[in-house]
Amino acid sequence: MTKMLSDSEVTAYRERGYHFPVNALSESEVTGFRKKLEDYEAETGGPIKGEMRHRSHVLFTWINEMIRHPKILDAIEDVLGPNILCWNTSFFIKEPHDPGFVSWHQDATYWGLSSSDVATAWIAMSPANKVSGCMKFVAGTHKQQVTHEDTFDQNNLLTRGQEIAVKVDEDKAVYVELKPGQASLHHVLLFHGSEPNRSDDRRIGLAVRYIPTHLKQAVGHRDWATLVRGKDDYGHFQPEHVPKHDLEPEALAFHKAVTEEQLRVLYRGTDKTAYRA
Repeated sequence: MTKMLSDSEVTAYRERGYHFPVNALSESEVTGFRKKLEDYEAETGGPIKGEMRHRSHVLFTWINEMIRHPKILDAIEDVLGPNILCWNTSFFIKEPHDPGFVSWHQDATYWGLSSSDVATAWIAMSPANKVSGCMKFVAGTHKQQVTHEDTFDQNNLLTRGQEIAVKVDEDKAVYVELKPGQASLHHVLLFHGSEPNRSDDRRIGLAVRYIPTHLKQAVGHRDWATLVRGKDDYGHFQPEHVPKHDLEPEALAFHKAVTEEQLRVLYRGTDKTAYRA
């Protein structure tokens, strides 16, 4: 039996490649999580940047809490099964009236994972709508991998500024409007992107990448993940550091080592070596 999604919603996810909204975090939970992010940013003098935006769940206890939220995991279990790893997390933040955007792309293109049996839970921490630059999907485009081109556009929030090299029919775009605390689910091969934020508020989203335990890292020498539900009978991924306190020294050292390995996978074939700010 499904836990969060109905049988028809699971069927629709498999056909369309996405499902939203998932009513995940309460108003008080998402308000508290946003405050923790912005308290950290106030202490460091500006928006969270560079490598700190990625695999943040090994650095901050509250993000570690978010990836284990039972309502999110219930929805993920409905599409991936009971044994679940969190493979990565990434903040996608657009400041008010900022030119930052995300080009049409498929997530799986540079990740190096052995299967496309991957789901992203994108959690809205502020309003995500057409004005603020919410995600947009093209239904049914998750059936095959297509060619991408790297642009390294300075305003593109993706690591390589990668974009789909075939024409995308904008008229078929579905806008993923979410309230704070709601989440969307999308398949790793689904065409998706987003436009700049034209609103007066920040558009803050945390993308959590979930995989079933049978997957492997097929390109890199090794990889890490956090078991968040069920059991791991395969051991293809090394266990990640689980933070007891925010930004503890052990977490920072682990994050640095893992980031260096991940960048070799993400930027293979280029001369890039670091996440852009």
